[in-house]
Amino acid sequence: MEFYEPKKKDMSVPIIPLIDILAILLIFFIISTTFKKPRPILTIDLPTVKEVFTEEVTDERAVLAVAADGRVTLDIHEVPEGTLAAYLMQFKTDNPNRELELEADQAVSIRQLFEIWDALTEADIEIKDVPARIRVPAESPGKEETE
Repeated sequence: MEFYEPKKKDMSVPIIPLIDILAILLIFFIISTTFKKPRPILTIDLPTVKEVFTEEVTDERAVLAVAADGRVTLDIHEVPEGTLAAYLMQFKTDNPNRELELEADQAVSIRQLFEIWDALTEADIEIKDVPARIRVPAESPGKEETE
């Protein structure tokens, strides 16, 4: 006696539709991917008293101070933003024999320091003739470091 056996279906995965789906996914990932470009970064740590030879200055100098928030003062006068070079030129003509010293907060950015050095150069004041003192945060009161 012969029993009826239904024909078995061929159990295969259709490859062509999978290739189409993979191609669409590949195109989507290529379009949506953002490539990161490597950027050179320069990390600068300013030297402190412990690292650089310093000397004590006893002569009276005018103080060009830079606060952490970017405010600039020349002696006791606050300098409006963008007018430092003009103030320095006027200072130089009013006080030809008086020298400057830079007193910067430790939180001052390197960009702000470069702007001040540019203003000094524009006012025809040698940067090397302007010693800098860096104010240390409040954790060590009364101490200052010289650059």
